[in-house]
Amino acid sequence: MITLPSQLLEQAVEELSKMPGIGKRTALRLALWMLKQDEQHIAILGTSLIRLRNEIQYCSKCYNISDTPFCSICSDPRRDQTLVIVVKDIRDVMAIEQTGQYRGLYHVLGGVISPLDGVSPDDLTIKPLLNRIADDEINELILAMNPDIEGDTTAFYIYRKLEKSNLTVSTIARGVPVGDDLEYADEVTLGRSILNRVPYSNSNK
Repeated sequence: MITLPSQLLEQAVEELSKMPGIGKRTALRLALWMLKQDEQHIAILGTSLIRLRNEIQYCSKCYNISDTPFCSICSDPRRDQTLVIVVKDIRDVMAIEQTGQYRGLYHVLGGVISPLDGVSPDDLTIKPLLNRIADDEINELILAMNPDIEGDTTAFYIYRKLEKSNLTVSTIARGVPVGDDLEYADEVTLGRSILNRVPYSNSNK
């Protein structure tokens, strides 16, 4: 990395490079681009980032990001309130919504069980999910975890918690390649994997 002529520029590059997927060279290009923009544009950008950090909320029901206590999906009376799909994080919600094939509700776990990374069931929103199932009129729960060890472990843990209930527990069809994240699956494949879901108890047979 070349020596930068300004400490202010160097600090900006350092902070930008902390973002996922942004290296030092990309951070430098972004910082130099910002220098060429008018002051109002940069002020709006800065204000948007500060508001994002300070004002964003998580839906009280599903833990999706929201501007209000309940997200737009949970608040939509046209959605099937009896159907809930469980996903790892918010990016999966966006990926599934993009398919246009799902009209139920969501529950965002905020991660997956991973003992090696120190993530236990108590670190996720599994307990609120179980409380939600007990309180709401939910008929089917779709486990849409990434097809990897951590995703399968998380799905199995939730299934064991619910296997004695009358709730239908299903999982998305294995149209998504093993080891891939849901957010990177193409819309057609992901949509079909939801429509062709199977009972969880049969998913490993």
